[in-house]
Amino acid sequence: MNLKELKLKNIQELKSLLAEMREKLRDLHFKLAQDSHKDVREVRETRKTIAKILTLIKEQEKKPIK
Repeated sequence: MNLKELKLKNIQELKSLLAEMREKLRDLHFKLAQDSHKDVREVRETRKTIAKILTLIKEQEKKPIK
């Protein structure tokens, strides 16, 4: 998921997406430990997406309410 798509979402959508991504990352770690998943790069991409989501949540929470 790219940054433009993430910026269009509100805080509740971002938080639910964050929970999904963290669950996906946990599953990927288990699959890699069992050698049933071969795409190691997917872990890195998932971690970067989580970081982007957290950054956008912090930015939206800091924004003053108009």
